[in-house]
Amino acid sequence: MSLLQPKKLKYRKWRKGRLRGVALRGNTVVFGRWGLKILEPARISARQIEACRLTIVRNLPSSAKLWIRIFPWKPVTKKPAETRMGGGKGDVVGYEARVKAGAVLFEVDGVSESDALHALKLASDKLQYKTTIVQRNLWIELKRKANSELQS
Repeated sequence: MSLLQPKKLKYRKWRKGRLRGVALRGNTVVFGRWGLKILEPARISARQIEACRLTIVRNLPSSAKLWIRIFPWKPVTKKPAETRMGGGKGDVVGYEARVKAGAVLFEVDGVSESDALHALKLASDKLQYKTTIVQRNLWIELKRKANSELQS
């Protein structure tokens, strides 16, 4: 089982930080036809992403295409059990993706609507955050194409 993790990091250990605000980028379905969008800020672990990925892949036919729009780049540390205070920061135990509210986590295409909705619903059950299933907005795409034709 290969969990997602970065090949190289600027720093080995990071601070937790705070998650606030809404996603201004990555908040629309771009690659597929349906997507799973998160409705609250979250720290999603690599294990959760892998669990969702497996659920979607197992509940869709092989003709389906899946895009994972998030990546767990931030290390998570933990001190051993029954350890006294002090002694520095704990060892890295995994990685997490930091996502703002409104970000699209997964996208699916190449299957019927009922299959896609069923698979994304099962994947959302693997997360402890509020999510919704969204569809690509064709009107926005037509507007973008018209604007790009006018500019060129």
